[in-house]
Amino acid sequence: MIEPDTIRLLRECDAGIKMGVDSIDEVLSYVNDQNFKERLIKCKDEHDKLKSDIQLLLNDYHDDGKDPNPMAKSMSWIKTNVKLVMNESDETIADLMTDGCNMGVKSLNKYLNKYKAADEKTKDITKRLINLEEKLAVDIREYL
Repeated sequence: MIEPDTIRLLRECDAGIKMGVDSIDEVLSYVNDQNFKERLIKCKDEHDKLKSDIQLLLNDYHDDGKDPNPMAKSMSWIKTNVKLVMNESDETIADLMTDGCNMGVKSLNKYLNKYKAADEKTKDITKRLINLEEKLAVDIREYL
């Protein structure tokens, strides 16, 4: 069944992008290094582009998408704010962002495997999102 798996995978990508963009927004004002800040902004812009692609496909299926799990979002917010209160540094932000990217890559790969019948266009978007997360984690290693 292609359509249900396609919609489910699109929803998971939608939720993942929202979580990623929210996380970047949450830390941007704390970043000191301009190059680091520019990398985060560029990554956020790329997330937004993928979000637009996903939204077009979701619209085709008359689906509203999916918000991140409220518990996961709350836990992320608490972790971020506690760590930043204890150590407001680019190293802390890079650590938080790397953890988030790794969790995103893990989840998206899990959903890619779970929803095998999704259409190729949706699988491609998912893989692009995974690559985006992996690239950010590599790009910010110098700040760890």
